[in-house]
Amino acid sequence: MSQSNVVFATNRSTTREDLFARAEEISASLTKRAPELDREGRPPRDEIVKLKNAGLLNALHPTQIGGGGLDWVDGLRLVRILARGESSIGQLLGYHYVNSQYVYWALDEARAHALGSETVVKNLYWGAAVNPRDPGLVLTHRGNGYVLNGRKSFSTAAHVSDYINANAALDDKVVGFAVPTSRPGYTANDDWDNFGQRLSDSGSVEFHDFPVYEEDFVGAPTAPDAAPSVLSTFNTPFIQLVFVNFYLGTAEGALRAAVDYVRATTRPWVTSGVARAADDPYILERVGEFTAALKASVALADTAAAAVQAGLAKGHAVTARERGEAAAAAYAAKVHATHVSLDITSRVFELTGARSTAEKHRFDRFWRNVRTHTLHDPVFYKAKEVGEFVLNDKIPEVSLYS
Repeated sequence: MSQSNVVFATNRSTTREDLFARAEEISASLTKRAPELDREGRPPRDEIVKLKNAGLLNALHPTQIGGGGLDWVDGLRLVRILARGESSIGQLLGYHYVNSQYVYWALDEARAHALGSETVVKNLYWGAAVNPRDPGLVLTHRGNGYVLNGRKSFSTAAHVSDYINANAALDDKVVGFAVPTSRPGYTANDDWDNFGQRLSDSGSVEFHDFPVYEEDFVGAPTAPDAAPSVLSTFNTPFIQLVFVNFYLGTAEGALRAAVDYVRATTRPWVTSGVARAADDPYILERVGEFTAALKASVALADTAAAAVQAGLAKGHAVTARERGEAAAAAYAAKVHATHVSLDITSRVFELTGARSTAEKHRFDRFWRNVRTHTLHDPVFYKAKEVGEFVLNDKIPEVSLYS
């Protein structure tokens, strides 16, 4: 169901400093409630409303239409901040950014401006139903429009989306469109039961004679193998950078939780020769190693975000080569962040000790979250693409995964 009927805070400042301060505030609140939220695993309706009221959903939209005017480097940092508190919420903010910004890259300027303005004014949350490995949707002519039928096995933010990007088969072609979920015929199912990203609301969705009109189309129907415009393909490197940043934010949250636990609860080992666990040289060494690895991966992530942002800034003048070079930078960051986040979220227990495995803490949620989502698309294929670029000067092949 659409959440756009919620009464939101108005006339709030959207300066960069305010947006970051609100993100930190929400993240701190999520940290306190994360074990309970993870245990319940419900669609995060209240959390999405908080993001709306904080102005975070509109942070990347132009200031001329009431948005925050932030660039992607800052937007991805906001994703990272929220993921420290709860990984799924970081994911949901990042997905919204890609899905809502896509209209600026794929539509003509007038239509993009109109849809962007509506998004800001109504504070809409954007999801998507476009998984290319799960085609499933068929659009057929009916009357003066079309109807959509079919099922998508996964659709992140299934219950909480106000608008979605989707694509479907139309005769022998494929068409993309952007539609509100409040139209009749949209059903979000309660079947997301994975052990991680439990608040990502990533269950299946179904469409039953869901009405679609030509004005909803994002571009004309095309052959399945038709090459898209270069600018419209920037959604892929950006969504990969969303992955990078909520992985790293999750690892930062895990390390922060471990450090707090060590300070307050962990007892020194009997042969350590120290009175506090915080003075144990082995714990200190691990905290130092984990911190150094995270800082390096974060720096790589920010550098990659700047590279993709620079390519995007060229607009329709951007070349396939420039897009490919930026994508390769993003995918190198993806490889590094995957390894670092999996390592840290699984090894923080070396700092906290046996009692920290009690169910009430749910410290395993950090690893479960990263492990679940890093299987989204195999990281070794990203490493291969980076290797192809370095060794053979071959830019990544354009797809919804690369």
